[in-house]
Amino acid sequence: MIQFPDTFVFGAATAAYQIEGAVAEDGRGPCIWDTFSHTPGKVTGGDTGDVAADHYHRVTEDVRLMASLGLQAYRFSVAWPRILATGSGQPNQAGIDFYSRLADELLTHGISPVATLYHWDLPQPLQDAGGWANRDTAFRFAEYAQIVAEALGDRIATFVTLNEPWCSAFLGYASGVHAPGVTDDTAALTAAHHLNLAHGLGVEVLRAQVPSAQVSISLNLHNVRAATDSAEDREAARAVDAIANRIFLDPILRGRYPADLIDDTEHVVDWPSLVHDGDLALISAPIDVLGVNYYSPSLVASLSNDVYATAAPSRDDPMGTDRPARWPGSDQAFAVPQSGPYTAMGWRIEPEALTELLLRVHRDYPGTALMITENGAAFPDEIAASGVIDDQDRIAYVRSHLTAVHAAIKAGVDLRGYFIWSLMDNFEWAWGYAKRFGIVHIDYVTQARTPKASAHWYRDVIGRSGFAAAEPAPVS
Repeated sequence: MIQFPDTFVFGAATAAYQIEGAVAEDGRGPCIWDTFSHTPGKVTGGDTGDVAADHYHRVTEDVRLMASLGLQAYRFSVAWPRILATGSGQPNQAGIDFYSRLADELLTHGISPVATLYHWDLPQPLQDAGGWANRDTAFRFAEYAQIVAEALGDRIATFVTLNEPWCSAFLGYASGVHAPGVTDDTAALTAAHHLNLAHGLGVEVLRAQVPSAQVSISLNLHNVRAATDSAEDREAARAVDAIANRIFLDPILRGRYPADLIDDTEHVVDWPSLVHDGDLALISAPIDVLGVNYYSPSLVASLSNDVYATAAPSRDDPMGTDRPARWPGSDQAFAVPQSGPYTAMGWRIEPEALTELLLRVHRDYPGTALMITENGAAFPDEIAASGVIDDQDRIAYVRSHLTAVHAAIKAGVDLRGYFIWSLMDNFEWAWGYAKRFGIVHIDYVTQARTPKASAHWYRDVIGRSGFAAAEPAPVS
């Protein structure tokens, strides 16, 4: 039996733009993903988040569904443009009221609310002023955090400042495959620092306004490996680890940027001008728990590797699942396609890499409490004639990764919870509605919600705080 501690929290996660819809209702302003998704060629199928899973109109139904699955916590994100249509100024009461209703519904059903303040939906007017490449955006974030904390702080157990700032900075400003679609390495590195600064300013606001709340940030940490044991590939892996992991971990948990990161990128960005006096003290303010988002390991090689030399670099596939692609923000490495088994995203399934990653963070940043704030998988779900969705591949994925989490706990990692990604099928960013991560199926025509076999399995895991230590079902 894989048994978790009684204090271990089982939850599910979503993001506002991916599920809410109602993008032009009740005072919500446009965000960068509205603009990006409506730009031809940016999102698979021309899909947008205009309606998504219509959660905005179905919040009561959706919370009842969460309760039926036994969720102990629900991690959602607050849409910045729903609170502040232009990114600053007077708050929109209708937006505040929506999240207030959500928090109240969750508490009524015994579900702990976990609120992420920023999950990629930057108000478009702030992007028009430079977005995260503009230092002022960090201070606008602090004002927004203050409004949310004042309105919801009495009901939110945990606040997450930012979700995956690496994606915001490097997929948004380097590879350009995410909103706002910029391809400028200098802007990407600048954005990374300003996101770190926004986190620090957000922590300062939350500590002052809601001293009883737990404060966190969710990082999509990469378990980076070299494609070969050559000195060149090992150097590429070091450079990627710096720009993928330590560019956030070190300033947040050590109060400094890695020296090798600065050496690697000083020809791209002027670090002494970028980092102002006092920034690192703000950024390194203590947090209560570090959120870790994990899906798949990363394999990288040097640009001098023959594989890269024989294939044209592509910005279309930043993680290199189909072809060699330069690692976003780095001029030293590219992502190497990995062997299977794969999820529907083409991502390698390797739960042992999660244990390895957690042990690395535990070793390198001792005393840091951790929580898995996202983990899950997309698979080509099939609906039987009976209406049953028997997603055994997803069950196998989650079971194997929960086993990896349990192994980390046994090895001494202070790991406090697990949030499955995702509660429901949703708008999967640049892939639109082509990929399904949910344990609840969404019919995008009727908006009918149908729990999959994985939802029922997860409910049983929560009820027992564990599961039988059986071999995972085969992964196709």
